Amino acid sequence: MAALDLFGRRWSLRILWELRAGPLGFRPLQKRCDDMSSSVLRQRLTELLDAQVIHQLPDSRYELTPLGQEARHALNPLARWAGRWAATIDPQGADHTDDQSASRVSHPDTVDDGTPERGSAD
Repeated sequence: MAALDLFGRRWSLRILWELRAGPLGFRPLQKRCDDMSSSVLRQRLTELLDAQVIHQLPDSRYELTPLGQEARHALNPLARWAGRWAATIDPQGADHTDDQSASRVSHPDTVDDGTPERGSAD
């Protein structure tokens, strides 16, 4: 239940998603998260740090810990399901990936390289 509480908080999963490709500093992470407020980002980062899902590097960037990587991998089936769900709801507009591409799961508000489109809401 603690994991569901942590990951159910607004922006927590988005932060994990944005850190999937490697470390990011506070401002770049904020930009990738649709310019969420700095106070909310700071709060979520603190919670994820306390949970040992992310850690802060000496240069102040944040990255996933091994536990964070495991959580990201554990969420892949949900991300694949979300792709199928999006394709069912909007077959013309969904960026659907097949079930064997767990490492490259598309998000409905991302462009081909997985970065968020400008103005997308999560």
